[in-house]
Amino acid sequence: MITPFRIAVPQADLDDLADRLARTRWPNEVSDAGWDYGFPLARLRELAEYWRTGYDWRAHEAKLNQLPHFTTEIDGQNVHFVHVRSANPDALALVLTHGWPGSFLEFLDVIEPLSRDFHLVIPSIPGYGFSGPTHERGWDSTRIARAWAELMHRLGYERYGAQGGDFGAGISLALGAVAPEHVVGVHVNYLPTRPVEGVALSESDEARVDKVRQLMANRPPYQALQALTPQTIGYALTDSPVAQLVWIAERFAHWTDPRSPIADEKILTNVSLYWLTATAASSARLHHDTPRGTGAQCPVPVGVAVFPHDITQSVRPLAERLYDIRYWSEFDRGGHFAAMEAPDLLAGDVRDFFRKLHA
Repeated sequence: MITPFRIAVPQADLDDLADRLARTRWPNEVSDAGWDYGFPLARLRELAEYWRTGYDWRAHEAKLNQLPHFTTEIDGQNVHFVHVRSANPDALALVLTHGWPGSFLEFLDVIEPLSRDFHLVIPSIPGYGFSGPTHERGWDSTRIARAWAELMHRLGYERYGAQGGDFGAGISLALGAVAPEHVVGVHVNYLPTRPVEGVALSESDEARVDKVRQLMANRPPYQALQALTPQTIGYALTDSPVAQLVWIAERFAHWTDPRSPIADEKILTNVSLYWLTATAASSARLHHDTPRGTGAQCPVPVGVAVFPHDITQSVRPLAERLYDIRYWSEFDRGGHFAAMEAPDLLAGDVRDFFRKLHA
């Protein structure tokens, strides 16, 4: 059963948030710390105070409720999704999948341009936002992909494409693996390519591989904590709104192109979604249940968009060893949150990829 859904956060939850923010116990900071020790205190206090006194969740809630939201139960889990039909009844369906620390909110700015050519299905990953929390182990990328295949079947789509970044890229590729008879192609804007000995690479590609080696040797602290002890970090993030704020805001600060910063309003709406649904721990479990280096073999055509300020940049000769790469784009602006930072570039690239497949 598919049920219409409307966002309606209880006022008591918003009052509790404001009260907790007002009672934040702040740590000290050494002088001239900058980013050497982590997120700067002054910047975080500014964000937290705006969240408490200037940010209006109700205004964003009302705007979000203009979209067609639905929920359904799949594999014992509540799944939330936005479903926007194109004015063209013969349009191809496209499922858009976010990652961490994002949400379905990442795609708000691409809904209008993409819905001209596609029926859009934008789910929240199980454990995230209104699809959370999860209550059992095992919600990895492949299980989520199977849920997406079931969701598209329930919506009546027999042929569809998939697009995603971050975890959404892995889930989209897994969807192509579990439902190749239905998925016509997969477009990703994040595709880590691990070093492979004996493959001749250009100097620029070698530099990209070196960056991957450095990341593999020095695992980011957030990733290690969420992969190893998601429950432990979940206590802090679920109890303290400032902890949840900095945990996510730091990733936005590090992973976006300085030339296309994401507005505080958008960051706070995303953080509010995590906070108000208490899904810090359940969203973190995806790092635990989907270990690095795992992924299904995707037999369908793949398109890749590479953004210069992403965590890593894909290397085409390495990607072609694993996937049927039919389309490759390199952009000169944008970062990890491409749908938010460069919606024009991403929407145009997705459209071009699927048009070429159709042709």
